[in-house]
Amino acid sequence: MKTLILSTAALALGAGMALAQDTIRLGTEGAYPPFNLIDDKGEVGGFEREVGDELCKRAELTCEWVTNDWDSIIPNLVSGNYDVIIAGMSITDERDEVIDFTQNYYPPASSAYVAMDEGVDLTGGVVAAQTATIQAGHVAESGATLVEFATPDETVAAVRNGEADAVFADKDYLKPVVEESGGELIFVGEDVQLGGGVGLGLRESDTELKEKFNTAITSMKEDGSLNELLKKWFGEDTVTY
Repeated sequence: MKTLILSTAALALGAGMALAQDTIRLGTEGAYPPFNLIDDKGEVGGFEREVGDELCKRAELTCEWVTNDWDSIIPNLVSGNYDVIIAGMSITDERDEVIDFTQNYYPPASSAYVAMDEGVDLTGGVVAAQTATIQAGHVAESGATLVEFATPDETVAAVRNGEADAVFADKDYLKPVVEESGGELIFVGEDVQLGGGVGLGLRESDTELKEKFNTAITSMKEDGSLNELLKKWFGEDTVTY
């Protein structure tokens, strides 16, 4: 799903071995359903909650969940506020220069445009996207005027209130938004493939933790349990392994 640049000094500050701690802290946004959300009990829920809990179980790790705003999610990983990002974060070369990634647990999938009118200009108009996402980067290079918002809900609201002609985001995020709009919102234009799928983000120094999670992800792919969760949260027609 979702370009933050950090200095080498900041990266060094965050260096450390997460496995030296008793508890591994999983950082997520809690505002990007169905990837991650805050449920009626005020707890982290969604696809990534189920995936994260199962990965920790298989890796024999004690884990706790921490929420963090998207625009500071990489800096706060590096500075040690948590040990893992599990927040719909797409694997990109730019991010990989700052942090490390596991293999993907959500395959490369489509981003899409949603608008209130089929005739909107996607390359010359105004397009909303969430700040610091690969979708925002794509819009900035497309010729359209990019308007950025801190949360995905605000990007959709911008279309509804006329601040933007369209919103560009992960298609799996936009599907339920469109379905629940009663025809007010529609998909427009062509889908776009971006990124290398979604992976866990870790500090470069946490190589042992990365290996544990990679092993757990592989086991979920091999036994089909990851595909079951993908279908549960994104529908039977979603891309699987």
